[in-house]
Amino acid sequence: MSPMKLNDIKLAVIGLGYVGLPLAVEFGRKRLVVGFDISERRIDELKAGNDRTLETTTEELQAAKQLSYTTHANDLRACNCFIVTVPTPIDRYKRPDLAPLIKASQIVGKALKQGNIVIYESTVYPGATEEDCVPILEEFSGLKFNQDFYCGYSPERVNPGDKEHRITNIKKVTSGSTPEIADLVDDLYNEIIPAGTHKAESIKVAEAAKVIENSQRDLNIALINELAIIFNRMGIDTEAVLKAAGSKWNFLPFRPGLVGGHCIGVDPYYLTHKAQAIGYHPEIILAGRRLNDGMGGYVVAQLLKAMTKRGIKVDGAKVLVMGLTFKENCPDLRNTRIMDVITELKDYNCAVDVYDPWVPAGDAQQEYGITLIQELVPNTYDAVILAVAHQQFKNMGAVAIRALGKTRHVLYDLKYLLTAKESDLRL
Repeated sequence: MSPMKLNDIKLAVIGLGYVGLPLAVEFGRKRLVVGFDISERRIDELKAGNDRTLETTTEELQAAKQLSYTTHANDLRACNCFIVTVPTPIDRYKRPDLAPLIKASQIVGKALKQGNIVIYESTVYPGATEEDCVPILEEFSGLKFNQDFYCGYSPERVNPGDKEHRITNIKKVTSGSTPEIADLVDDLYNEIIPAGTHKAESIKVAEAAKVIENSQRDLNIALINELAIIFNRMGIDTEAVLKAAGSKWNFLPFRPGLVGGHCIGVDPYYLTHKAQAIGYHPEIILAGRRLNDGMGGYVVAQLLKAMTKRGIKVDGAKVLVMGLTFKENCPDLRNTRIMDVITELKDYNCAVDVYDPWVPAGDAQQEYGITLIQELVPNTYDAVILAVAHQQFKNMGAVAIRALGKTRHVLYDLKYLLTAKESDLRL
């Protein structure tokens, strides 16, 4: 069956989170779009003009006049092109968890008809679209791949909280299961992305390109984290070293830190999973992951050592953790490695308060069982950890943050918000 024309596309976006909603909003300015999500709460909020992820404004939601929202899978039957933007997390054993992707493929499969196209944006390992998703689409639709329906893959490049690099000004990788479909998928995305597209040679190439983008960043950060550990033992300020090295034009400006979130701390495990499945053990990628995953324990060890040196009793110590999200200036809690620090501190019987003005209290409770404090009380804490570089914390400054500690306390700056003289410890 010949592929449809661009003007014939009736679009649906499956999953309206950090990735799906901005995409649906941009398309909703240009053409009819059905936005589908399984969360009734999410749909109700969007219908009321409220995006809890803060990736889109009320004005942007209102401008997407051709975008409708639904939780009813039957509403997808009116569509002929489906973009799947559901999460692809890892499980407790750091294995890919394809459950959301499988469920979405089942839902789409039931709505699939002759000549339809399914485009995946969720981050996966090379081969997942055709090897894991296509069989589900075939099973639930009764149709044959590349005969009755087609697929594309266009990896998301959303950077939560970044108001400068948004979907419209980030170049988009596209691909399709046939040359004709690749052209159509590319044309579709070019409708909304002035920055343009890069049409990959195949779906597997596009999948691999996405997964190595964040694996590369993960390894670079792991290198800097290891350097920070070494320099700490040598009594050298890491930031000073990085500034000096950064004076060379081609030095990459990475900084040490906790590596979490839905991309950098997760995507490498998708690649290593596939590598191991084909009989190759990826030593460098996994070494970087081990080092980055261990940074929470390192941070706590450094803090407790500094407290002990100052004669502050660790058992029962009151510690303030400033920031819970995986990165600054966004409410995203997914895979935040701040939890490693909190859990480790509690293992030492520290009383931990967590403050984050970006996170709704109910979200922290639901996701991690943490009750956020709602106000900061001066002269309260034996240790203060600046864990996330939120603008509110920058605005506070060193004096106000110091005032939260008792007369004798330790201030640990994980994000270089303060100068070396203003804090007691830095990564």
